[in-house]
Amino acid sequence: MNAEASLADPWLAYFADRGHLGVRRIGAGAEGVVYGLGEGRAAKVWSGRPPADFALTRQVYADIARHPLPFATPEILDVEDHEGVLVTYERALPGAPMRVDSAHAAYERELPTRHNGAILAVLRGLARVPGTDAMRQLTVQGDDRPLWRGHDCFRNALAALVARAARRHGAALATYVPDFDAGVERTRKALRSLPDAPVTAIHGDLVPPNIHVDASGRPVAVLDFGFYTTAGDPAFEAAVTAAIWDMYGPHAEEHAAELTGLFADELGYAPLTLTTYQAAYALTTYDLFGTDDHDGHFRWCARLLRRNPVFSP
Repeated sequence: MNAEASLADPWLAYFADRGHLGVRRIGAGAEGVVYGLGEGRAAKVWSGRPPADFALTRQVYADIARHPLPFATPEILDVEDHEGVLVTYERALPGAPMRVDSAHAAYERELPTRHNGAILAVLRGLARVPGTDAMRQLTVQGDDRPLWRGHDCFRNALAALVARAARRHGAALATYVPDFDAGVERTRKALRSLPDAPVTAIHGDLVPPNIHVDASGRPVAVLDFGFYTTAGDPAFEAAVTAAIWDMYGPHAEEHAAELTGLFADELGYAPLTLTTYQAAYALTTYDLFGTDDHDGHFRWCARLLRRNPVFSP
């Protein structure tokens, strides 16, 4: 590390002064900047206040990390406050992102077989991690209470979340989605009618950048839990992953349909269960980044609902 780099980013010197060799900046996101420290450790310098449920998030990481998986997951090893800035020391995760997000690169029509295999391996792995009390206490982004509060099963908790989310800015979404109120009720009824399912760890945001692979394409790490992390039906994870894997590319709808069919066949989930969960996901995330069609995620949710056989039969 040279002096010029230290002046440009004082955190490089901060970590080096604490005995970490080969400190390097790995990347930055909404939560902060991540640095590699060497010896299997990384640090995140938070750019804003940590989430209100940060202690729960740390416990959820620990709950998942203690379960044997064929890929690594985040684990917070230590926490410190440096002049009012939160710094977390975490397990460094191996590999490289499977690919960039579809908002930044158009995916080809043919889904690579190696990618499909990697996604299935991750879905199968997470479906073996039991849901825990800490996971049940997490709040889905955009909501005002823990998802499971007042409920003893995932399908009813999700149906209640759909109702709350529809009340937030449903009028805005109704402008772009015909028969909106009836579609919300059809989705809630379909959710409540789903059969009992195991309760496992749900990541909730398995887009390609959040799965790291090695040179052979094998998944070696899953990161960025928190956006929709909870305990629930593993079919929900599969349904959401199929829908969001390619959200913005020229073949997005075809890819969503293809992956939904693949996961139904390979994992044994009923197609109606998957499409019900996809409608619920759109109804509970549509307003997180904007409330009109200037926002890409809002547009995507509206399109999904217009073609979803549960919401718009």
